Amino acid sequence: MDFRIREATPTDYDELGEITAQAYLQDGLLTFGEADWYLGELKDVAKRAAAADVLVAVEQDRLLGGVTFVPSPGPMADLAGPGEAEIRMLAVAHEARGRGVGEALVRACIDRARAAGDRTGIVLSTQPLMQTAHRIYERLGFTRAPQRDWNPIPKHEEFTLLTYELTL
Repeated sequence: MDFRIREATPTDYDELGEITAQAYLQDGLLTFGEADWYLGELKDVAKRAAAADVLVAVEQDRLLGGVTFVPSPGPMADLAGPGEAEIRMLAVAHEARGRGVGEALVRACIDRARAAGDRTGIVLSTQPLMQTAHRIYERLGFTRAPQRDWNPIPKHEEFTLLTYELTL
């Protein structure tokens, strides 16, 4: 690996927000495109960092991607229950894909959950279209938990998020 994983700093927030937003937009993952309400959430790294751990992959001074690690249930958790950590908003810049950045970010989250000592598992939500991410999760031992699938937009029943979990 010619990059490293570290905690995001406030000077990273705008750039990481843009990388995350562009990854979701360019991959067609936002139902309403540029008008999607979730775009603002993806860009608001400061909000995430105030309630969770935001990790970035960096090559020299260039950000390659990032992920939000939610160590326990709280304001940034969508699914995490007692004893569970959660992974959210994994994104890799298009020009950095295929280099193991996404996998390294997920591994860093797994390491953090294990280091906590009291986490029993990790949970995450993903869209059906995110098949490259699904392969990463499965390679790292995550399994589908269809009983935990959910819909963040109740009026759009076709938008169901898939759930993966990893027992630690």
